Amino acid sequence: MPHPTTFADASASLQQAEYVLLGVPFDRTTSFRPGARFGPDSIRQHSWNFESYDLETGLSLGDLAIHDLGNTDEFGTASEMADSVREEIRPLYAAGKVPIVLGGDHACSPPAVEAYPDDAPSLGVLYLDAHMDFRSNYLGDRRSHACSARRILEKVGARNIVVLGVRSVSAGEMEDLRSLGMSYITAHEVAQEGIESAAQRALNMLKTERIYISLDIDAIDPAYAGATGTPEPFGLTPRDVKHVFDTAAPRLAGLDIMEVSPHYDTGNTSALAARLAREAIVRRAAAVGRQ
Repeated sequence: MPHPTTFADASASLQQAEYVLLGVPFDRTTSFRPGARFGPDSIRQHSWNFESYDLETGLSLGDLAIHDLGNTDEFGTASEMADSVREEIRPLYAAGKVPIVLGGDHACSPPAVEAYPDDAPSLGVLYLDAHMDFRSNYLGDRRSHACSARRILEKVGARNIVVLGVRSVSAGEMEDLRSLGMSYITAHEVAQEGIESAAQRALNMLKTERIYISLDIDAIDPAYAGATGTPEPFGLTPRDVKHVFDTAAPRLAGLDIMEVSPHYDTGNTSALAARLAREAIVRRAAAVGRQ
């Protein structure tokens, strides 16, 4: 029987692997409903639901070099968590691997970007979220999940991050956005122009060689992904996010999937997160194979 806390088809050794999963069971900056610390193992458990064979690409995930590092330790502060994530992720980038980080609240994302080497090909970040996450600090903590896009901007620069799917923002965040110039595409714009146009527009804004995708599961409408800490109506569909992953796959340097709080539904959100992680792996493998 498969071990429920190992991601399905992750059978390669770390040395051999091209795709490496890491769980971060941390949710101590959650500001509404807690529980994202249970996300990594729930996503892993639900990954066993799916066939290894991918219908669209004709590839089998069982044939791809995937490794699961397991989970980081649980930490008392967001700063301690960030230090640990950077330490785990740095050698993966250095070895040319693609990290896939399972959260955890969205505070777990910035350190995965901060670990990217300065001398590597240029990196842009596509940040899928219902919220702007652009506060300088929140409740006295600059590492809060409400500040994650701001911390990422400090690493990659305003030109190299685009928020997609946003539909909730504070007035103060909008003032800072006008000052600092981070780009964003709202969920309402996606609904009006279509995901194909919106996704291509976002990718065109990122002139970098590589792209890191950070997915807060609340970017997806709670009708599809209700098991999250801060659900926001009027969101993206799962197929919208799949299209983004498919389109970005040739440039994909890393991925995280955050804010799955599995106790708020009967498993649908965890299953969706697992399926999206598998989608990112197989679509990048197919894209790289075509190059």
